[in-house]
Amino acid sequence: MDSPVVEEASHHRAAADAPRPVSRRFLATLLVGTSLNPLNSSMIAVALVPIARDFQVSVAVVSLLIAGFFVAAAIGQPLMGRLADAVGPRRTFVFGVALVGVSGAAAALAPTFALLVLARVVMAIGSSATYPAALALIRREVGGRRGGDVAGPLGVLSFAGFTTAAMGPVVGGLLVATFGWRGIFAANVPVIAIGLVLAMTSLSADPPSGHTSPRHLLESLDLPGLGLFAVTAVTLLGFLLSAGDQQPIWPLLPVALVALALFILRERSQPRPFVDVRMLARNRALVGVFVQFAALNIVFYSIFFGLPIWLEQARGFNPGQVGLLILPITGIGIASIPVAAVLLRRVGTRPPLVLGGIGLVAGTASLLLAGNNTGVLGLVAIAAVLGLPNGFNNMGMQAALYEASPPESTGAAAGLFQTFRYVGAILATSLIGLFFGRDVTSDGLHALAAVIAVISGFLLLTSLATRRHVRRLSG
Repeated sequence: MDSPVVEEASHHRAAADAPRPVSRRFLATLLVGTSLNPLNSSMIAVALVPIARDFQVSVAVVSLLIAGFFVAAAIGQPLMGRLADAVGPRRTFVFGVALVGVSGAAAALAPTFALLVLARVVMAIGSSATYPAALALIRREVGGRRGGDVAGPLGVLSFAGFTTAAMGPVVGGLLVATFGWRGIFAANVPVIAIGLVLAMTSLSADPPSGHTSPRHLLESLDLPGLGLFAVTAVTLLGFLLSAGDQQPIWPLLPVALVALALFILRERSQPRPFVDVRMLARNRALVGVFVQFAALNIVFYSIFFGLPIWLEQARGFNPGQVGLLILPITGIGIASIPVAAVLLRRVGTRPPLVLGGIGLVAGTASLLLAGNNTGVLGLVAIAAVLGLPNGFNNMGMQAALYEASPPESTGAAAGLFQTFRYVGAILATSLIGLFFGRDVTSDGLHALAAVIAVISGFLLLTSLATRRHVRRLSG
């Protein structure tokens, strides 16, 4: 039998190893900041028609508000992640939040459509700062502590990204109905004020950055590399967007491939590259996380955008009914996040990803059962199955990114991670355009479901094949 001294020492060791609670103000700061990008990217959907009417532009032209935001964010995420690593995550987080506030006010007052598009681009860049900076803040302020609870803050990032993107059209609809389309931009201003107060009072100051001048900082960001990355992203995403309209702009594809080749050649020779391609070549786990995340978002956005289109146009439900029918996707996805967080703390990253993969295979396969005669209860059941894996996949991917990212490049890795989100989203719109381009039918839904079921199977197999030995995510 152990002596009281031994028992007391064991008790103290267990207490030291137990996850320490994270400040609620810190979590609230992450929640407000990281909600800005997904919220502003999704709630614009309900404002496109009134904006087109007020500025007397076509639906094709007004869609620049979405495409411009996606492309700017795809470039801005790794740029802001690089900035977070260079000058500090708190400075970058505060800068990004403030930029969203300024651009939101400018968009709300924009007198012309061109200025509105410009404000949206600036908003995308500003909101792109918060996620990579937040992940770097988690590593610095939580992950470095003995017994620090990383799963909790990662759960906040998952909740912010998934929930606000799903609720964006609902929030946007209420704002447009009450204040007009300018209300969705003006609403950013009070939220930004709260976010800035939280950031200034809850985030510890960054150490000196070591950059002696703005010129030195710009040199460290590798602007030529950024330029080549931007050309690659713009041309590749532009090609994918055009493919979704079944009118591919084929000249963009060779330009994208040449720009990518030049980008890789340059970055390999730079001592401080914009994207450390040599590190990526060595870190196969991180590259695997990027590929898995792109694949996951192809599936998610194919469902999130494609299923409502089918319900409304093929089945004849009105928008309000469609919202209720797909509510289980959002509701059950949100409810599964705390469960996934507990699982992460206890058994590590792999089990949530495996469970998420199984859920995706089951959910996408269930879409093959949806047809013209499927009853309301059957549609709700399918939506429930589709919602179940979302929390597990989001939490698992956040944790996998955290594990695979080099500590000194956490911001840059998180930025690239988000770029792959936009690649997946745009590929999803291309698939929807391919199968629903001419006519929205149940056969088209089944073809889309078959493709994303194969992708879901790939995600499940990669999750099963990945070996993750971390028993508890705590540093």
